[in-house]
Amino acid sequence: MNKVYPDAATALKDIVKDGQTIAVGGFGLCGIPEALIAALRDSGVQNLTAISNNAGVDGFGLGQLLNTRQIKKMIASYVGENKEFERQYLAGELELEFTPQGTLAEKLRAGGAGIPAFFTKTGVGTLVAEGKEVRDFDGATYVMERSLVADVSLVKAQKADRAGNLVFNKTARNFNPNVAMAGKITVVEVEELVEIGQLDPDQVHTAGIFVHRIVVNATPEKRIEQRTVSAAR
Repeated sequence: MNKVYPDAATALKDIVKDGQTIAVGGFGLCGIPEALIAALRDSGVQNLTAISNNAGVDGFGLGQLLNTRQIKKMIASYVGENKEFERQYLAGELELEFTPQGTLAEKLRAGGAGIPAFFTKTGVGTLVAEGKEVRDFDGATYVMERSLVADVSLVKAQKADRAGNLVFNKTARNFNPNVAMAGKITVVEVEELVEIGQLDPDQVHTAGIFVHRIVVNATPEKRIEQRTVSAAR
């Protein structure tokens, strides 16, 4: 089975549709599948539910899809770097499901592992727990969280072989392995493609069984979300 596609647009062409749930890897602008996000924007699909740690920044990352009003709902843990997100949410134009960061990661991992729900202490006694089942275990209170499964997952990795085995670059790994697991169809954007057998099995972070399509983007922009420099001396 050939998993390699010539470009991001071709890889998404026959699988993205209006009303889908799309999970996107990355943390801030670190490790985001920027070519796949741009292709998703250009596809013109509407009414998306986007699952991501955050919503990029104005004009880049998922911020592009907010500008084009293609996202109707965000499931995220942090949205503070995007003014258009804030504007749409406060105006009632965008639905938002805030989720604690560790809970969001586990919801994706559990979805990929076939676990429909789990219990966590995080959020007990807060707005996070409203409307959810609460139980006591061994004298402590836990809230039940449903797992997440996406129609399509978009992932960024540093390297892949043709079978889809992935290697991530340091902290750019972040949410990407969990997002890869949670997708019914997972498309990965990589900087380097190698032949099967060239990756050390002990260095593989995500197994190819979770990856359905691969796109090479050898020269991503890799923008910096917040740049801080010291004064000249």
